[in-house]
Amino acid sequence: MSRARRFASALPLTLGLVAGCSSTETPMTDAQLRAFATDYTAAWCSQTASKVAAHFGADGSLTINAGTPSVGREAITASAQGFMTAFPDMIVAMDSVKLTSDGHAEYHWTLSGTNTGPNGTGKKVRVSGHEAWTLAHGLIAQSLGQFDAAEYERQLKVGVDAPVVK
Repeated sequence: MSRARRFASALPLTLGLVAGCSSTETPMTDAQLRAFATDYTAAWCSQTASKVAAHFGADGSLTINAGTPSVGREAITASAQGFMTAFPDMIVAMDSVKLTSDGHAEYHWTLSGTNTGPNGTGKKVRVSGHEAWTLAHGLIAQSLGQFDAAEYERQLKVGVDAPVVK
């Protein structure tokens, strides 16, 4: 599998994250969480991977589809850059964000773009997913992301608008 497709297949798409607060800090309000998530979404659309990583604590982690976690801002930057390289026109839209009853947060997103990076398929994809965030000190301490990898792979081969064959 090409490097771009390997990175692209690891997408969060992230993209699920878990965000809770330590017991000694005040949890984010709904408005603060929405502002944070809006900025995080813009970072994914920026084509500047370090902007995504800046939303994580220094030793924060990003895990995509139960894969190997990217730990620390350098590793998170590399993960984000893989998607940005694979999808130069990538747009991430925030579908929703909410605090959960256990003090964590859920961030739901939809990624769309054309896989025209190195060794890309040239196909358009549109995939939705979610992240469960654990927040600490106003940053993401742990992000657990989930999306439908089989549907993503199908779209890489035939595009988003191709009919689903059952």
